[in-house]
Amino acid sequence: MFQQKLTEIDQQLIDLLSKRIAALAESTPISTEEQFTNVTLSLAKASVPESIWKNLVISTTAAVNNPSSPVTELPPRRVTLIGGRGMMGRFFSQRLSAAGHHVSILEQDGWEQAEPLLGKANLVLVCVPIEFTIEVIRKAVKYLAPTTALADIASIKAPIVQAMLEYHSGPVMGLHPMFGPGVKSFLSQNVVVCPGREVEAFQWLVDLIENDGGKLIVCPPEEHDEIMVAIQAIRNFTTFGLGVFLAEEGIDIRRSLDFSSPIFRLEIGLISRLLSQSAPMIVDIMLATPQRRDAICRLANTFQKLAQFVMQCDRDTLIHEFKTAHSCLAEDINCTLEESTHVIDALSTLLAAKEVGQKYKHPSFNSWQSQTRYSPQMDK
Repeated sequence: MFQQKLTEIDQQLIDLLSKRIAALAESTPISTEEQFTNVTLSLAKASVPESIWKNLVISTTAAVNNPSSPVTELPPRRVTLIGGRGMMGRFFSQRLSAAGHHVSILEQDGWEQAEPLLGKANLVLVCVPIEFTIEVIRKAVKYLAPTTALADIASIKAPIVQAMLEYHSGPVMGLHPMFGPGVKSFLSQNVVVCPGREVEAFQWLVDLIENDGGKLIVCPPEEHDEIMVAIQAIRNFTTFGLGVFLAEEGIDIRRSLDFSSPIFRLEIGLISRLLSQSAPMIVDIMLATPQRRDAICRLANTFQKLAQFVMQCDRDTLIHEFKTAHSCLAEDINCTLEESTHVIDALSTLLAAKEVGQKYKHPSFNSWQSQTRYSPQMDK
């Protein structure tokens, strides 16, 4: 009986959410802040947490950017993914197949099939590790027709786009999907596009990405590589370094999460996501260019300098460094404060839901009395 009642309520909610998304799609754009207003009292009277309403508003607004209406049908393309069984290769294979295109996979042990798989392809997408990308491009181009579009998805662009332009006379484009494990579609994901030659041959592909909700960032290969020093190399090294430190220190992560703030939990989540990926891929991203290696060394020097101030208990200098960093970065990073607050709120909501589930399974779960343990010190 309870399950049936819940199912009926859920269906009503789904119907209302569908109406809300349709109304947002048909109206002039309205900010999420405007949608938050005038409901505080109603939420309180209904005993509905404000965080639930905020998540609903944000999620339904985001859904407007996920086109569910049919797009113009295009003739299916023949696409060959070189290295298509890796994580990103599988992602592109799934999205291209779902759009009706004919996808073939060419792996390292299958080059005897290269002529039919590459020679008849409209698009060849190179999805191999960075260290092999240029070698694979050089090997593949002899099979390509002059009209075949050639693209790659590696995380460095300048030398790879240059190699494609040099070795292939047809259409060339560099792509870099800015996402990792767990992503199921292009919705709200950034994809960097570095045009090479005859970019109109890729129009159907970039349309597919945009129609799937993706955001295209168009830039020269050199600008991409410069920005990726911070976005990838420095970030990966910082997260990797913290993971190595926690492992060396023997920190009890499970127990620490019982005490942790949402920020610490997010940090542990980022470490987990990084370490769950391919170690060679992450290391190659950090080592890919001299600029990345030099930046990582400068970061390590900065940590060493700050650690020295800590060892000297130099409070004034540390405060000065803190304020200097804030004054330099505040204007540019304040825009991310709202985003990080939403992530923390969403995580807190998820943890609260998980706690409810635990309480159903174990009625004494999380009561402070159940956590109390006798020790001799308690008698003193």
